[in-house]
Amino acid sequence: MSLTVKPRPSVDGQHFHVVVIGGGINGVAVARECARAGKRTLLVEQNDLASGVTSRSTRIIHGGLRYLEHGELGLVRESVRDRERLLRERSHLVHPVHFLFLLNETSQRSAMKVRAGLWLYQRLAGKTSSVLSEMELKRVERTLDAGHKWSIFNYEDAQCEFPERLVAEWAIEAAAAGAIIRNHSEVLAVDVAAGRARGVLLRDRISGKDERVDAGWIVNCTGPWVDRICQRSAVRTSKPLLGGVRGSHIVLAPFSGAPSAALYTEAADGRPVFVLPWNEQVMVGTTEVPDTGDPARTSPSNEEIEYLLRTVSKLFPKAKLSQHEIKYAFAGVRPLPNSPGNKASAVTRRHFLHDHTSEGAARLISVIGGKLTTAASLARECARKIGITVAEPSMVAMGPGSSLDPMLDQEVSEIARAGSVSEETARGMMEWHGQNAMDIARMALVSAELRAPICPHTSHIVAEVVQGYRKEFAVTLADVLLRRVPVALGACWSESCSREAALRIGAVLGWNEQALGANLEAFEMERTAFLKKPSRVSPLEAAAD
Repeated sequence: MSLTVKPRPSVDGQHFHVVVIGGGINGVAVARECARAGKRTLLVEQNDLASGVTSRSTRIIHGGLRYLEHGELGLVRESVRDRERLLRERSHLVHPVHFLFLLNETSQRSAMKVRAGLWLYQRLAGKTSSVLSEMELKRVERTLDAGHKWSIFNYEDAQCEFPERLVAEWAIEAAAAGAIIRNHSEVLAVDVAAGRARGVLLRDRISGKDERVDAGWIVNCTGPWVDRICQRSAVRTSKPLLGGVRGSHIVLAPFSGAPSAALYTEAADGRPVFVLPWNEQVMVGTTEVPDTGDPARTSPSNEEIEYLLRTVSKLFPKAKLSQHEIKYAFAGVRPLPNSPGNKASAVTRRHFLHDHTSEGAARLISVIGGKLTTAASLARECARKIGITVAEPSMVAMGPGSSLDPMLDQEVSEIARAGSVSEETARGMMEWHGQNAMDIARMALVSAELRAPICPHTSHIVAEVVQGYRKEFAVTLADVLLRRVPVALGACWSESCSREAALRIGAVLGWNEQALGANLEAFEMERTAFLKKPSRVSPLEAAAD
């Protein structure tokens, strides 16, 4: 069986009401909002959707408990409201998670301060958090370093294990509302003339062709690339808009004593660190290191990896963790506002919309900051900024993105029957694709090749990959295996999995030997650049400090 991916039509010479540059969660949210308001919208992304900061985050959908320390009550209130909306509308992707805030006698924060902060946090959320049982709390306490006296506080937040999937769904909705999505298309420059932005010059990285489009408004939503877009376009700001800060994470194999709840604690230097169950592994993060280099090439340093491993090793000394438990490490550059002289932890996480009119580029807006939780509200604010009337959504209304509940056995059984697949496969499809799982199941029924697992270690099937290419704007093998159907982030993935997956996908898509080899090589290069294997870590010395 062979399926072909359609070539993309050119956009050269076309006019758009709004051009959004940047296909991370904020850019896709802005494009979706503008398209839904009836504005002809083009979204342009130089690499793939969600391949930048979005896929390199801690993957928490949270109200911002730590923001209370800096008195940002408005940001916390906005964040918890957006968190609740995502929990309702995207329950297959965003789910509640129990967090335990850990303090010991060396902590820089007092138990009284934390208790007061959690009380205020729950009040701002407008609900009482559920708590872990006393038995579970005792189990966690037994696994912690017995050399300390621990105070453990319960609270609830949320997690989106795969924000790449959320971006894919929002992109589909943007396109359904009329937006044109162009990933793998680089903006060479914003065309500025007579005091205003008039269009963008593009290079389609797939065809190699240059294109130009006209625009009524241009939204620079490129995260850590914001200043580079301005520089390319000869838009002179008085100072850099961003102060790039690298955040690194390590992902560990499950270890003895690893908690089922998420932990929020302090490292030796007082910085907050999370230890999170994630994708059947354990994620530890994050760091805050100034980084003004190319965001596309950012990578965790050995010192950061060591710092994170030392932190988790000190929490769980009985686990005797070493670098061998590190599956990989990854890093991204947070697009924080430029704030010279301030510690990164003290810089606001609130987003700002910078209007370039005073710099001779009217109708160009740059988005500074932003985070996973508040992307939808940022998009509404941005739409209003450019003159679009947007109403606040109802908390009870369920839009087209409302999701199936992967825990409902009846729905799982219906999808399994429709696609002639196992219930495990059906549940996995629901968890990642929500309401679209039924369409994928019906596609899978067409052939055994489509029902085949992507690799021997996963229940996710080739039909999900085909959906990524057909409906979710995937262009490369990395687009699907790292983002649309992110099995390559799993604990068991290896080079042999990559080869097997490429063979099975290539057989369905009709790749010849040359295309197969090129796709596989490009995928391995991107995965290796993204997910770093630590080369030198000395955790035993570190743990003894």
